[in-house]
Amino acid sequence: MASDISPKAEISPKAKIGDNCKIFPFVYIEDDVVIGDNCIIFPFVSILNGTRMGGHNKIHQGSVIAALPQDFEFRGEKTECIIGDNNIIRENVVINRATHTSGKTVIGNDNFLMEGTHISHDTVIGNQCVFGYGTKIAGDCEIGNGVIFSSSVIENAGTRVGEGSMVQAGTTFSKDVPPYIIAGGTPVAYGGVNTTMCRSYGISEKVLKHIANAYRLVFHGQTSVFDAVNQIKDQVPDSVEIQTIVSFIESTKKGIIAKL
Repeated sequence: MASDISPKAEISPKAKIGDNCKIFPFVYIEDDVVIGDNCIIFPFVSILNGTRMGGHNKIHQGSVIAALPQDFEFRGEKTECIIGDNNIIRENVVINRATHTSGKTVIGNDNFLMEGTHISHDTVIGNQCVFGYGTKIAGDCEIGNGVIFSSSVIENAGTRVGEGSMVQAGTTFSKDVPPYIIAGGTPVAYGGVNTTMCRSYGISEKVLKHIANAYRLVFHGQTSVFDAVNQIKDQVPDSVEIQTIVSFIESTKKGIIAKL
């Protein structure tokens, strides 16, 4: 089915637009753009070079996709911003493309980016995440599946958030947030296991207790994080979730957030 494209939209003839898309007046789309089927692009959206967008996405007014990276290392290389399927991108969201050809900015599937969210260059986001009003995510960050940011969260450069975690409103953080937890406060700190998200994942009550025990060792023990990880391996029954926690902590480069 042919797409419904307003004659008042400015779209490069080189751009590739899928089937059954709805593109409203005053949309601006550059040359090196690919948009999948069944997308809705509302007025005053700019979709710039390097965009690779899947299907069934809704991009609301004033958003800019694949904006030039705000990075002093950017030298005009041809780079990409990859967006999956079924994402809702609300008003005035800005997503930067990567700084270098070797990198990519990636937004997965089924994410909800609320008004004023900014995703910087080379950040990689998983699936089924929610980013609240005014959230700002710096460059080179990694965010797992099922992560929730409340409003006005600031994630500083090069940090990671593990799957199933929630960051509370107004939080700024510069260290990694491990999987399955709630983080918040000033300074940011561990606030317990995110049991609601874990249960929605189908994680059993038994494994939830194991996760809580693992984080008790990490955040409330009297040892280093390194020793706490070894205690988890020795004392906590193994599962995919425990392996995920251990792997995340062992691979941190910035360190993890503190305990309350």
